[in-house]
Amino acid sequence: MSQSSFVKSTIILTIATLISKILGSIFRIPLQNIAGDEVLGIFSLVYPVYMVALILSVAGLPLAISKLIAEARSKNDTLSIRDIYRTASILAILFGLISFLLLFTFSTEIAGLLGGPSIRPALIVVSATLLFAPYMAIYRGFFQGFNDMRPTAVSQVIEQFIRASLIIAIAYYMVSHHFSNTEIAGGIMVGSIIGVIGSLLYLWMKYRSAPFKASHTKRYTTKHFRTWSKRILAVSIPIAIGSITMALFNVVDSITVSYGLRSTGVTDSEVHYLYGVYSRGLILVQIATVFATSVVLPLVPLITAKLSQKDYQGTRSIMERTHEMTSMISWPIAIVLFVLAAPLNLALFMNLEGSWVLAIIGFSSIFTCLTLIGTGILQGINLAKLAAIIIIGGVLFKTFSNIILIHLYGLEGAAISTLLVYLLVVILNTVLIIRKMHFSFLNRNSAKIILASIVMGAIIGIPTFLIDFEAWNRGSALLYVFLASIIGGTAYFVQLYWFKIMDKTMLKRIPLIQKVFK
Repeated sequence: MSQSSFVKSTIILTIATLISKILGSIFRIPLQNIAGDEVLGIFSLVYPVYMVALILSVAGLPLAISKLIAEARSKNDTLSIRDIYRTASILAILFGLISFLLLFTFSTEIAGLLGGPSIRPALIVVSATLLFAPYMAIYRGFFQGFNDMRPTAVSQVIEQFIRASLIIAIAYYMVSHHFSNTEIAGGIMVGSIIGVIGSLLYLWMKYRSAPFKASHTKRYTTKHFRTWSKRILAVSIPIAIGSITMALFNVVDSITVSYGLRSTGVTDSEVHYLYGVYSRGLILVQIATVFATSVVLPLVPLITAKLSQKDYQGTRSIMERTHEMTSMISWPIAIVLFVLAAPLNLALFMNLEGSWVLAIIGFSSIFTCLTLIGTGILQGINLAKLAAIIIIGGVLFKTFSNIILIHLYGLEGAAISTLLVYLLVVILNTVLIIRKMHFSFLNRNSAKIILASIVMGAIIGIPTFLIDFEAWNRGSALLYVFLASIIGGTAYFVQLYWFKIMDKTMLKRIPLIQKVFK
């Protein structure tokens, strides 16, 4: 994949992932408004467990397939492409079935860990998605291996649109008919199943009409399966562990936050409500990490291809540009989420409860983005196993820090733990990358970006901290956030232009702005 193809792929996935992330996160705001914090809490407790099961059932297959198919294509090896696709398909079906059975069989025990029996219906319903989702991931990996990111992008949007629409519709119907919170939490999970099925049907039709197919005249045998399954799993399992970074940390939150709160005498119902308040910050962080998530997919095969060509300078250049682009977008977003936490909380969730939790988690989004990018780079430079070890270490750190800090500071302690663990993972990832490739992590441009973000934050943050939003209504808070964001964004981009980080040459490379200059 060329540099221009990488940029185009990143733009396609950024737009699609932005839409799907917005759909996949923003629906939680009307869900909370319609059904309340307790239903949002149950949803947020269950969904990370499902996501970990999903990612492990897929076992990193999409990225592994794209990587192996890219290597086979460079050698014009059509037989290997067929074998990779068929082997991965069989593995996906097996992993999906096993994951579903495990989640269903141990649903009572898992529900007990998460917050009581009322969690179980939602867990059982959403586990059925595992029967369809792994095969959907195989199609995505196949197309990515041929440098075609559009099917992945479109299928993400289809899945999230169906899912979000149905969740809101089901929640509204069940609340208006006076179903219990437990029943509502279980009912809305049906949206996830139908969303995945819709996405799978689209990918299947796209594959049937694709100019390239995973076919060969030579017969596929069990020997092919044994040979390729070992190679695929050797690549995919470390990737899977690296890919579950956020989901795994959220599972730790689901278990340890509820445990920490219950150990202080809080009832199950109150745990669900408080976790719903805590989840407000997680919703905004998911949107903030959209760029980092979309960059990782094309980044891994591109770095792998550059290393196979022994183009070390090109590899370093890609890594430095990716890191700089991520910082340019993620730092100001993190600062805005921190300084505008109170009005954002009131505008989106109708009250100010948990504003400091939202602020701390919002600021941690910068380190979340850098963690995703760093893990992707480690996978691309063949250090996926070390990346996986770092994630496991981070999980252990978060487990103990959550319990300790929740006892000291309540929900704010869980938010501080999130900030610390992502900062720690970023530091460890960066040390490993520098030792391997000697790339520039914190250069002059990065320092200017951070400075511009801090100045922007001061401009809109100082007035915000002086205002008492208790007497404000939702509409006023929303208008304040809108105006502050415009002022902050203008101040930030003026500084980037002043510091010569963003000039006319750079702006002209952005497709939408090209037309303006022409």
